[in-house]
Amino acid sequence: MDWSAYLPMILQGAGVTMTITLASIVIGAALAFFFGILRVEGGPVLSTIALCYTEVFRGTSLLVQLFWFYYALPLVGLSFEPITTGILVLAAHAGGYGAEIVRGALSSVSTQQLEAARALNFNRFQTLFRISLPQAIVEMMPAFGNLAIETLKLSSLVSLISIADLTFTAQSIRNLTLDSASIYSVTLLCYFAMSLVLMVAIRIIEHVVRRGDVFPRSAHS
Repeated sequence: MDWSAYLPMILQGAGVTMTITLASIVIGAALAFFFGILRVEGGPVLSTIALCYTEVFRGTSLLVQLFWFYYALPLVGLSFEPITTGILVLAAHAGGYGAEIVRGALSSVSTQQLEAARALNFNRFQTLFRISLPQAIVEMMPAFGNLAIETLKLSSLVSLISIADLTFTAQSIRNLTLDSASIYSVTLLCYFAMSLVLMVAIRIIEHVVRRGDVFPRSAHS
């Protein structure tokens, strides 16, 4: 098999996969913090709304979510480009799981520290951003790292809505060449390489967070 003719296609597909993954991780993290904080600090109404969001996206199949956004929403007048749909669904899915990570980490902050914050007349905003989050975010990092890797692996499902990602490209080349073993072996290696890059980036971010560069040192005291 002459790989020189297909290598640009594979690299382009890998680029699409990485773009979708990174965009989904960033948006998903924002959703996770938003809904995770609401679960803890939002009061009865907002907490219930956040709970509904997390349970819907954690309790239903990602594939069905993808098909619903791509095929059902246009029936009510809402339609997006395939790549936008893929990013939004992956982000919402990751956000649902990430919100539980945030909620769990915030809930793990000791009540003694929260009581000390109240004794110092901290309001809820100050307590959250000066006491709870600086400690909780350190605890979140390993779980968020796993979630990021999982998002990369799940991104292969977007090929089912005709997005020319790495999986879609591999399937197209396989249909042309009928060389399943070679093309899928290369695809596995590409996903593994992207996972390694993502893991290294996550380790660097985790190291920065644990060193205290994200929040002022006074926040940890």
